[in-house]
Amino acid sequence: MKTFILKFLIFLLPIVLISYEADIFISKRLKKSNSFADGEYPTWNDLYDGKINSEIIISGSSNALIEIDPTLISKQMNSSAYNLGINGHNFRLQYFRHQLLLKYNLKPKLIIQTISSTIFEKQYDLYNLDQFLPYMLNNKELEDVTMKFNGYNNIDFKLPLIRYYGKKEAILNAFFLLMKPSSNHLLRTKGYRTKDIQWNNDFENVQKKMKSLEIQLDSSLISLFEDYINECKQDDIKLIIVNPPEFIDGQQFVKNRSEIMSLFYQFSKRYAIPFFDYSKDSISFQKKYFYNSGHLNKTGAELFTNKLIIDLKKIQMPIL
Repeated sequence: MKTFILKFLIFLLPIVLISYEADIFISKRLKKSNSFADGEYPTWNDLYDGKINSEIIISGSSNALIEIDPTLISKQMNSSAYNLGINGHNFRLQYFRHQLLLKYNLKPKLIIQTISSTIFEKQYDLYNLDQFLPYMLNNKELEDVTMKFNGYNNIDFKLPLIRYYGKKEAILNAFFLLMKPSSNHLLRTKGYRTKDIQWNNDFENVQKKMKSLEIQLDSSLISLFEDYINECKQDDIKLIIVNPPEFIDGQQFVKNRSEIMSLFYQFSKRYAIPFFDYSKDSISFQKKYFYNSGHLNKTGAELFTNKLIIDLKKIQMPIL
């Protein structure tokens, strides 16, 4: 029996080694993609590789990602800035990026934390799963946070290549970049992605299906946000909460929006944190600045970023 087991292990060893090498090769190539998985890889790479090291960090979901231009902030506030906005995720993944930021990068001086009606929404499915593929193998931190959602299982983090099963597009993308690197165009600059498009029918299509939307809140995320506030204070990081412009019809569509917004007014008062609420700003009443009810287009984002900079300067937020 011992002889059989030994022969089996000797047979298995080359397969395991080849699997690890293949996994490392595919992951290494895939990380280089600037556009696959909605262009998230450059930001994850900068986080893990310690290349952010910026004095001002913009954090949040898609309304941070596509609505606050770090380049404009850098120029007008004479400070380095980076946008860590992550599309389609509630505060749990936003906070995970914050943890990686502090672990691998220099501590920022200021965090501009954007919020939305969905920041504390109970989320079941892992959005844009492919963005995590190249970083998963033996990554316990990533495993712990993503296992709170439906998407991957523990084996995907433990065994090489398993998570790539059925991921034909990801594998082809990795090899395509090897053969044609010139096609690897950047979608983002310092984490920021602009959307130079006009109003679409997303909101109208949703309205056809339902009259209103009530957000199911996750109490653990509310507690996590409060922990985040306290951690920033302990780390001597200035924190500002920002509610970017949202088209007025979209605001009225969320049934319990006032309940959600009141949480941030409470946080602001309790912890003496500036809270900039642009929901009643003139931008929020002009459809021309949006491409759907919750997201500004390029013109709107530039206008909003400049307004934000003016307001930051009013409270003496040039931090150097």
